[in-house]
Amino acid sequence: MSRPVVFVSAGEPSGDAHAGALVEALRRARPDLDVEGVGGPRLEAAGARLLDRIERLTVIGFVEVLRKIPAHLALLRAIERRLARGDVKLVVLVDYPGFHLRVATVARRAGVPVLYYVAPQLWAWHESRVKRLARDVSRLAVILPFEEAFFAARGVRATFVGHPLLDRPVLPGRSELKAQLGLDPARPVLGLFPGSRGQETARLWPVFRGAAALVTRARPEVQCIVAATARGAYPEPGTVRVIADRPRECFGAADAALCKSGTTTLEAALAGTPLVVAYKLNTLTYLLARRVVKVRWVSLVNLVAEREVAPELLQAAATPKRLAQAVLPLLDERSSERAAQLLGIAEVRRRLGAPGAADRAAALARELLAA
Repeated sequence: MSRPVVFVSAGEPSGDAHAGALVEALRRARPDLDVEGVGGPRLEAAGARLLDRIERLTVIGFVEVLRKIPAHLALLRAIERRLARGDVKLVVLVDYPGFHLRVATVARRAGVPVLYYVAPQLWAWHESRVKRLARDVSRLAVILPFEEAFFAARGVRATFVGHPLLDRPVLPGRSELKAQLGLDPARPVLGLFPGSRGQETARLWPVFRGAAALVTRARPEVQCIVAATARGAYPEPGTVRVIADRPRECFGAADAALCKSGTTTLEAALAGTPLVVAYKLNTLTYLLARRVVKVRWVSLVNLVAEREVAPELLQAAATPKRLAQAVLPLLDERSSERAAQLLGIAEVRRRLGAPGAADRAAALARELLAA
């Protein structure tokens, strides 16, 4: 008798990590399963046979996306042919909504149930796609606490499973991390987190670097670090220490942070690091986004808290002077601003739930397999 097959698809590195953890949890409970899919090294290490790899698919930028359309269409057809064989009992899709919403439609037409893990952020924009999600997805595993009610109210079977960031190993204390990074544990640290992508870094690095210079001018004892990635460039760092490929340690060592919007802000909150949020887009892109985005804040830390925990400085407001003015009080252990933010990010941490997101998502997968 052939073994039941689960098809798992992840379209980018973060999704690959989440997919790998889910598959490991699923196979602990159901070792009889075969797993196939689309992903990268993490999913492959969990035992999946890959139909295609994310390294060939992941792109950044509008022009680059257009160039990859033929590859995505070819992959969609390949998945459709794979599901037509009839032995796939469940499709698990992780994030990457532009492609995965199409895969969900293909799976529904093939009569295969779909678990979608890490929900598309339709609460921010493209709410019109919720009807499609309700039609094509059997269960939705969401990782932000407010998403469950949003999707359930619109006919989607959604379950909050907690945030995967909570499943990472616990780091040492702040003083020890400073020492590990070659910093003075007795002196405050300002962390700069301009993003992992080249375009993000190109826009935010000069502003963050300028803000760091103003901070150290006001408080010469402050040590400044930037969490660097292979896709970013950090010219003329001056006194800013460039630390490559150790973002978690940088968050844990920082007494305060300048962060781009996005998941980065939740990483700061989980590290107990007060933060100021900044973002810059192409002017036309920003104006278009403001017309369609429906949320009050851009940072996840504020969205989860449902109030402004961290100041947000966007577009023209994201200047070195304003960023420095906002972050300096957060570096002062005695300031009311720092005390208030520490209370706020502690509440964010509580709202994100308990560790075990992958296990809870895998439990939903088992329910669909048993149905």
